Amino acid sequence: MVFPFIWMFLTSLKTYAESIHVPPVIIPKNFQWVNYKDVFDLLPFFKFMFNTLVITVIRTVGQLLLCSIAAYAFARIEFPGRNILFLIALSVLMVPGQVFLLPQYMIMVKLGWLNTLQAVVVPGLFSAFGTFLLRQFFMGLPKELEEAARLDGCNHFQIYWRIMLPLAKPGLVALGIFTTLWSWNELMWPMIVNSSPDSMTLSVGLSSLQGQYLTNYPVLMAGSFLAILPMLILFMILQKQFIEGIAITGSK
Repeated sequence: MVFPFIWMFLTSLKTYAESIHVPPVIIPKNFQWVNYKDVFDLLPFFKFMFNTLVITVIRTVGQLLLCSIAAYAFARIEFPGRNILFLIALSVLMVPGQVFLLPQYMIMVKLGWLNTLQAVVVPGLFSAFGTFLLRQFFMGLPKELEEAARLDGCNHFQIYWRIMLPLAKPGLVALGIFTTLWSWNELMWPMIVNSSPDSMTLSVGLSSLQGQYLTNYPVLMAGSFLAILPMLILFMILQKQFIEGIAITGSK
C-alpha cells in the first residue's frame, strides 16, 4: 500500500531521463528538488488548492448534514412509502456516474453556472451512499434513548440533533473522510464544467501537465505528491476514528 507513494516521491526527484529509463531507476543519482519549483512555475498551485479546499469543505459539510437528516428519517421515522423511497435512493448506487454527466451539465448550462465553483459543489452535496451508511448506524442505536427523549418533550429534530447525531460521531467521521477523499481527487466532473483557471481544481490543473506527445513525469509526480499530502496527513490524524466508524457501521 505504501509503495506507490514512495515511488511517486522518488520519481518526483528524478531527471526526465531517469523517469523513463529502462530498466527503471529506483533511487535518483541527484535529487532534483527543482521539480517542485517547476510545479509552482507552471501552475497557479495555491489557487487550485484553495478552490479544491473550498469545494471539499462545502461538499463534506453538506453531505454530513443532508445525509444524516435523510438517514435519521429512514431509520427512525415511520411514514408511508419509507422503504420504497429508500430502495429508490439506493438504486442510484447501481447506475454508473457517467450516466448523470449530461443531465447535470445541461442543468448547469441552464443555471449559467459553468466555470463557477458552485457547478462543482452542488451535485456533490448529497449522496445515496452516505445516507445508507448513516442509516445503518442510526438503526443500531438503542430505541430507549429516543423514547426517553420523547417523554422529555423532544420533537424529531431535537432527538436527531441533540441525541442521535452526537452518538453517530464514528459514522460521521467515516463518511466525512470518504467524502473528503472523493471530492479532493475528483477529476471528470470538475474538468467538464470548469475550464477557467480561476475556478479550476487541483486534479484538473495537474492533468494539464500531461502533454499529447511528451509528459514531464518528475514534475507531474511532484505536483501529485503535493496534492495528496494534505489527504495523507488527514488520514493519519483520523485513521482511528475512520476504522472505528467502518467497523461499527459494518456490524449493524
